[in-house]
Amino acid sequence: MTIDYVETFSDVADADWELARRTREFLATEILPRVGDLYEHGQFPAEIIPTLGALGLLGAPLAGFGNLSPLAWGLACRELERVDSGLRSFVSVQTCLVMETIERFGSPEQREEWLPALARGESVGCFALTEPGHGSDPAGIEVTASPVSGGGFRLSGHKRWSTNGTLARIAVVWAQTDSRLGSRGIRGFLVPLDLPGVEVRPVDRKLSLRVSASSEILFKDVQLPDAALLPGTTGLGSALSALNAARFSILWGVLGCAEACYEEALAHVTQREQFGRPLAGFQLVQEQLAEMVDRITTAQLLARRLAELKAAGRLRHQQVSLGKKHNVAGAQDVARRARALLGAEGILLDRHVLRHLSNLETVATYEGTEQIHLLSIGADVTGISAFR
Repeated sequence: MTIDYVETFSDVADADWELARRTREFLATEILPRVGDLYEHGQFPAEIIPTLGALGLLGAPLAGFGNLSPLAWGLACRELERVDSGLRSFVSVQTCLVMETIERFGSPEQREEWLPALARGESVGCFALTEPGHGSDPAGIEVTASPVSGGGFRLSGHKRWSTNGTLARIAVVWAQTDSRLGSRGIRGFLVPLDLPGVEVRPVDRKLSLRVSASSEILFKDVQLPDAALLPGTTGLGSALSALNAARFSILWGVLGCAEACYEEALAHVTQREQFGRPLAGFQLVQEQLAEMVDRITTAQLLARRLAELKAAGRLRHQQVSLGKKHNVAGAQDVARRARALLGAEGILLDRHVLRHLSNLETVATYEGTEQIHLLSIGADVTGISAFR
């Protein structure tokens, strides 16, 4: 049975399918057969990074690189997360949080130095906004970039949950600045991670998103030149706009999670017999399958509509919040139902569904929790902010 229950993507042009097709073919042979082992051992398959670049995934939606339509980019993210959320996280951080930030806010010299290497997968970047004491409230970040007499900055503080950090050569770091740059506020900096005073540590002992290089980065009086400043950054809004681009990839990516879980559950209940008949023949099982189709189809339709709005230049960040909140919650619901339908088999790494469900617990938290996105939507419809 096709998952495109109402033929949500039946009219997509061949050109928009091309990157998604190449991505699925590569991952099906190179990663899917061993993704359970990667998850069990907490490893990101770093050896595939140049291939991800060669496929055209890194920087794909950016004008100077793939220039993909929002729909084509979304379909590719769907294929990445169909295998594992850690793969889509790597690509969306590299593309949306690092490359797009440099493209939008960097100097010509910064763009020339870093973007081609990042697109080829020769260099890896990470995005350092979250801190141990500041997650949902990034305006309070405590990392500082203090002006130094004679030029440059001294960077000090502690960042946490920087995806790709242990793989990266460069970090986009958001820090509080002071009067030399105008008024005190948050600005972005490009920080090579091999500088003296930088320490990168893996975040270990995770029970979710294990195929991802989650990291923390400590900066101790790191000396930066003036050229490290991303000159176009003008406050926290610059960082949040980058996150908004990544959230678009999330609301598409989780479709792949949900579809993979549904397909595995459907195959299981069709093949397995209990009480003399296939499980799929029982009313309560069919109810679960129908509910899963409902969640997936509505998520597909929402993702498709948001891609259309983005292509038209009309997509607002509150709409992205709606998409991220709605589609992640729907994928979680599908994964839970799939795990239950598989019974005891559902807890095995070889059956994928509990791995997807566990990953979705992280996806629901990062780049804005459900509650934060609900408040963003609430402020939009009432005109009253409830954040402070």
